[in-house]
Amino acid sequence: MSQTITANKPRRIKPTTLAAIGFAAPLIIYMLIFYVWPLIQNISMSMHRYTRRTFVTGDAPWSGFDIYKEILSDQQFWTILGQTLIFVFASIVFQYSIGLALAVFFNQNFKLSAALRGAFLVPWLLPPMISGTIWQWMMDADSGVINNLLQLFGLDPVWWLQADHSLWAVIIANIWLGIPFNLVILYSGLQNINGDLYEAAALDGCNAWQRFWKITFPLLKPVSMITLLLGFVYTLRTVDIIWIMTKGTGSSRTLATWAYEMAFGKGTSATIRYSEASVVGTILIVVALIFALIYLWAQRNEEKR
Repeated sequence: MSQTITANKPRRIKPTTLAAIGFAAPLIIYMLIFYVWPLIQNISMSMHRYTRRTFVTGDAPWSGFDIYKEILSDQQFWTILGQTLIFVFASIVFQYSIGLALAVFFNQNFKLSAALRGAFLVPWLLPPMISGTIWQWMMDADSGVINNLLQLFGLDPVWWLQADHSLWAVIIANIWLGIPFNLVILYSGLQNINGDLYEAAALDGCNAWQRFWKITFPLLKPVSMITLLLGFVYTLRTVDIIWIMTKGTGSSRTLATWAYEMAFGKGTSATIRYSEASVVGTILIVVALIFALIYLWAQRNEEKR
């Protein structure tokens, strides 16, 4: 009888479990409110035909995946997708390469190293509005600093912010903005590499280039992977610097600026396309999720080695 009572007695929750739930609850609530719920709303909007009126009244008609089909069948989508890929990968390649070179350079710990490293953080600290305005002024066709420098070398001025060249204009500005982030993360990774490895390699006759490829670069692989992933996600959703410089026109239009333009960029109700903007936003989320899964897969394979 006593055994039966003991078996039916409910188990008490351990104090440590209650403490863990208490600490995790604020984070879970925050993620549900500011991440999960907006994501559900975005997907819901992409499957209803919203206008300004139906957005307020909430009686938008159901459309299923019809809007997805319309967006994917639009030739403009594929053109903008190509421009987005060029913008993202060109920015990441140069941001990472220059950031890595600077990190290796500052890792030598010479005089004024800390001061110069701090100076490189200035672009990262400036608000995007100020950065975009500065680059817009520098790339002005008539009075811009860049064209004035080109003229000193006998080169013709470039209409940076016009449709044909606007993509490369925003790429240059975005590279400038992203270098400090790569520099900080990669420099931190370099600080964790044991200096004895370099001394042993030098004793074996390895030059600086060999030490970089056989020690520095392989040991920075985990840090490089997370840096590239964060850089990809951040660059993929970049709107501010592009919108300030070119309003997302011409070749500088990306999926992120296109979605912003459809939802907020036009003033008349006839041009408001909330549902189409939600579709493009959902596509961006899926692309970012795919690359995040690729990162997790690569990280898992790296841990198994």
